[in-house]
Amino acid sequence: MQYRRGLKISDIGEDSFIDLVTKKLISGKDVIAAAGDDCAVIKNHSKDSYTLLKTDSIVESIHYLATDSPQAVGYKAMARAISDIAAMGGTPQHALVTLILDPKSKVPYLQSIYQGLSKAALKFKISIVGGETTRAGETSKNSITISMTGTVPKDQCCFRHKGKPGQLLYVTGRLGGSLKGKHLKFTPRLKEANWLVRKFKPNAMMDLSDGLASDLPKLAKASNCGYEIDLGALPRSRGSDIKSALSDGEDYELLFAISKLKRHALEKDWRKSFGNLKLTQIGALRSSDIHSPKLEGGWQHF
Repeated sequence: MQYRRGLKISDIGEDSFIDLVTKKLISGKDVIAAAGDDCAVIKNHSKDSYTLLKTDSIVESIHYLATDSPQAVGYKAMARAISDIAAMGGTPQHALVTLILDPKSKVPYLQSIYQGLSKAALKFKISIVGGETTRAGETSKNSITISMTGTVPKDQCCFRHKGKPGQLLYVTGRLGGSLKGKHLKFTPRLKEANWLVRKFKPNAMMDLSDGLASDLPKLAKASNCGYEIDLGALPRSRGSDIKSALSDGEDYELLFAISKLKRHALEKDWRKSFGNLKLTQIGALRSSDIHSPKLEGGWQHF
């Protein structure tokens, strides 16, 4: 499609922009999955595993406030990338940290951000191996970018595009509440995702970062499916209504599709292994020619 001169990214939106700039990218024979999933998936020298690559940024005033705890901000920056590695069924390994900084930023504040980065890295056994520091422009905000590597067994790697009509949709945990601070203190579902891919191997999976209203249609579209959803079944954080559960975003829970034949064993074994964490069936994938409900809300950058 040829866009008119002067058209702004805000005129077409984030998803259309990504489709526009990535559809003609060239990938080598070692690329299993490029743009469009939670991570890039690359062949390596192992016959049993793939390498995962992920980059993720948070920007002051967009993803966090200058008044937020700097340790919590650093933790969030690292944990977001971990959540994407988890969504592929993988294990994070190494991280690079890029900081774009206002020269007037206080050194103790930045030290505290690194304490948060290190806290998350230590908890999930990640090595921080370098990065970059550069100056922000006069009107720019501070930002933190994490580039992360991971690994995943070939037979356990989960993508967004392998869902099938009739498969059940599940979410972990509770949704909503990020606007009240949950986005700074979430736990990436790494342990749960690794358990899932070993025991039940979902057909499609992703993490919920932009809100269920935005992310569920993405998973369904990637799998060339429609979907149905039971709004009354949505597991909600305390004080959150259905609208918040759909649209607040930054839940960092897992959304996955799985055969209905695995339903009873999955739910039974989940309760035994993760009794304190909810697992809720919220709907199902349907044929793409079936009308899917329009879900309002969710985060869009543009």
